[in-house]
Amino acid sequence: MDLVVVGSVAYDSLETPSGKRDRILGGSASYFSIASSFFTRLGLVAVIGEDFDEQYIRLLEKFSIDLGGLEKKPGKTFHWKGKYEDLNQAITLQTDLNVFESFKPNLPEKYRKAKTLFLANIDPELQMDVVKQVENPRFVACDTMNFWINVKRDELIRTLKNVDLLFINDAEASQLSNIQNIFTAGKWILENGPKAVVIKRGEYGSLIMQGKKIFIFPAFPLEEVVDPTGAGDSFAGGFIGYLHATEDYSFENMKTALAMGTVMASFTVQDFSVGRLAALSYAEVENQYNKLMDYTELKRIDLGALKSRNGKL
Repeated sequence: MDLVVVGSVAYDSLETPSGKRDRILGGSASYFSIASSFFTRLGLVAVIGEDFDEQYIRLLEKFSIDLGGLEKKPGKTFHWKGKYEDLNQAITLQTDLNVFESFKPNLPEKYRKAKTLFLANIDPELQMDVVKQVENPRFVACDTMNFWINVKRDELIRTLKNVDLLFINDAEASQLSNIQNIFTAGKWILENGPKAVVIKRGEYGSLIMQGKKIFIFPAFPLEEVVDPTGAGDSFAGGFIGYLHATEDYSFENMKTALAMGTVMASFTVQDFSVGRLAALSYAEVENQYNKLMDYTELKRIDLGALKSRNGKL
């Protein structure tokens, strides 16, 4: 399997200004996998309990996601309950780790030859263990969150020294680096491990940094957001799925990958769970990408020529 994701498959119960839903499909690996599947085939590594609904297995299979690494254990599936009063910030009401509490990823043999590996938001020590299981990956990316920065910062930094790209939001980047300015925080992160960093900024878009290179990209303009859960995981799925499919890991191609991630996240937030992604067509993805290009297209200008023509600036 050329692309492998390791993360969570879960139940979410949540409330947003658009309504309530109980025990719907959630989990970082679920969102990432479906978003990535629009660009490439991939394998999923996660754990579920005996209560996991078969309809969600069929949904993942519908997108040709290899479930050879999806382990079913006695007990209940990881369950998160939360609400959004402000759509930029989730409020956690309850977290039941259940079978996920003892999750120790064990990659199937065919996954150990993965060319691209994505470590979703799990314990950084588990992330490091997964890296050791893959024989010779060409590209390794990971995600993290404020909880791991708080309780396992040293372990996280050790893991980051073994990855090519980190996905992190602006608040977490400041928390990890103890620096408020996101560009300086990004520079600190690069000095402490990954070769590149993507900093997510919600409705304000995202940016990618590698060495001294910086690329800034806006969010897709949406008039209504139904459920922001999973937007970051879908963003990573679109980004990594496109990058892997093109087999081009250059900074220039990462710019396009950033746009693809933005497109997939823009669909995710339009419905609860993976509802909008599940109904998505390739034509819609292409059309959304082309709209985004129209919104962001600029031409270079020659101020010297402009001054010569007008006699002043």
